[in-house]
Amino acid sequence: MKNLLIVGGAGYIGSHTVKHLLEKGYNCVVADNLVCGHKEAVLPPAKFELADLNDPASLERVFSTYKFDAVLHFAAFAAVGESVLDPQKYYQNNVAGTLNLLAVMKKHGVKKIVFSSTCATYGEPQYTPIDEKHPQNPINPYGRTKLMIEQVFSDYAKAYGLQYIALRYFNAAGAAADGSIGESHDPESHLIPLILKAIKGERSCIKIFGTDYPTPDGTCLRDYIHVEDLAQAHRLALEKLDEYSGYINLGTGIKTSVKEMITAAEEVTGKKCPVEIAPRRAGDPAVLYAANGKSKQILGWEPKYIHIKDIIATAWKWEEHKKF
Repeated sequence: MKNLLIVGGAGYIGSHTVKHLLEKGYNCVVADNLVCGHKEAVLPPAKFELADLNDPASLERVFSTYKFDAVLHFAAFAAVGESVLDPQKYYQNNVAGTLNLLAVMKKHGVKKIVFSSTCATYGEPQYTPIDEKHPQNPINPYGRTKLMIEQVFSDYAKAYGLQYIALRYFNAAGAAADGSIGESHDPESHLIPLILKAIKGERSCIKIFGTDYPTPDGTCLRDYIHVEDLAQAHRLALEKLDEYSGYINLGTGIKTSVKEMITAAEEVTGKKCPVEIAPRRAGDPAVLYAANGKSKQILGWEPKYIHIKDIIATAWKWEEHKKF
């Protein structure tokens, strides 16, 4: 299983996964519409094809040009707030677009897929750490689109023999350790790059949304997983598709607060971060972190990046010398 199509492979997590797969000897073709991705993030010798989930003809062209053993699917809009304001955009791209992809895969006899899902399918946590048996009740359209696709996969597996693993990430963070690629969103919404931009003076400050949560320092606790650890997990999932289909959490199981993150970034950079206290945001749970026993058991996966300062250090290296 060496010939892979990576849909959305020019994006943040997709591009790091392509880099990892290339290092492991896989042949990678990246299909991306470049709405959110960066062509510069697609490292050689991966091939690049401009294609869009909402343009079945472009998908058909890619599948007719190459022969694939499996697909890794990262192509999605992923801004929670935007999904509330413009749900049509999310259902059209994330759900209808994925159905287009599955139809072309079915036509060309490709039955293996690893899917970029999310812990947002769980909604407000009823307990922590969150395991895969936790009820799924997403509270925004983004989370609902991902849950719908998980359900589609289950039905396609029964009807058509699809082999799939949906990886439910917690908070992706960091950049390639060698500084070659990293995080570059517009607008940026992830905490670590926002903190680093505030430290660099590219933003006036970092806002802390709520300091009165029932946590040790009053700020929200989250589970941050390094993007290279995510990339490794995708490759391990790919290699397990003949043995397992289903859903697996990806997280470190370690909780870091917003205040702890700011302090760690100040220690890594040696610079102060300007802070503004703001009201809580609706829908922000106090605590969100993963039970990751299933990923260890089924995939044999162990995150390499455990300390938040090590994660921030890779992000800072990228932020200082960004290439795109």
